[in-house]
Amino acid sequence: MFDRIFSAALAFCVLAGGTLAVGSAMLEQQRYIQAQHLPSVEVRGKVAAGHIAQADAEAAQQVQ
Repeated sequence: MFDRIFSAALAFCVLAGGTLAVGSAMLEQQRYIQAQHLPSVEVRGKVAAGHIAQADAEAAQQVQ
């Protein structure tokens, strides 16, 4: 009789503890993500006209 009650109580405690552990880890991760203030980044790029013509020619060859 004691074994049945003990095993049920143990299973309940393990499930409750696992739920609390996962929940607290998720909340901690959200706090960490919100705490990061990264500066904005602007990316600018220039492509030489020869590279564009070559890429267009290669794309046209692949389509045919």
